[in-house]
Amino acid sequence: MKILTASYVISAPSLKECPDFQGCPEFVLVGRSNVGKSSFINSLTLRKNLARTSNTPGKTRYINFYDIAYAPGEGRKAKMLFVDLPGYGYAKISKTEQEKWRHNLEAYITKRESIQLVVQMIDARHAPQDNDIQMYEWLQYRGRAVQVVLTKIDKLSRNEVAKQVALCARALDLRTEDIIAFSAENNTGRDKSWVRILKALQEERPSIQSPEDEEPLG
Repeated sequence: MKILTASYVISAPSLKECPDFQGCPEFVLVGRSNVGKSSFINSLTLRKNLARTSNTPGKTRYINFYDIAYAPGEGRKAKMLFVDLPGYGYAKISKTEQEKWRHNLEAYITKRESIQLVVQMIDARHAPQDNDIQMYEWLQYRGRAVQVVLTKIDKLSRNEVAKQVALCARALDLRTEDIIAFSAENNTGRDKSWVRILKALQEERPSIQSPEDEEPLG
């Protein structure tokens, strides 16, 4: 994948403040707080500081957009957007703030028509948490295309990674080959992630359920 340009665009507090990018395909990153969404963006774009990383969970509180221009073929140029959503599962904030984040996440994923794929990120050092499973099932209910990525595999041995991939597959009722094992430290899984993203661009964009079919997350 040849990245031509990659830049931060804007941070929006909620869906109504999100710009209209005229149908540009959006690839949305979701996961527990501190799972490595910013590091994923930096690794895929090979830009060290494009997305600001932090060791402090709960740092991302807005919907963050990144414009990616790439070359799909000889002499051609195309664009997509990476969208980093606030992490879920961070307990050290008020219930009011947690509810606000949940509402914004639900509204964006439910109503944003330009979403091409949701990348759900899960920390490979732990088994999928209840809210990881709940999020995956909710995304399935909403009809969103989902790619599960296990992050931080550089912290584990090869055997441990295989065990965690199998554990995640059982928890989410997936095949092990459907899960991407990823490390931002050494870019393991970067090529596979791009293959999945490019494949999603060739797929028909899922339709959004009508409001009367709404089911809340949690």
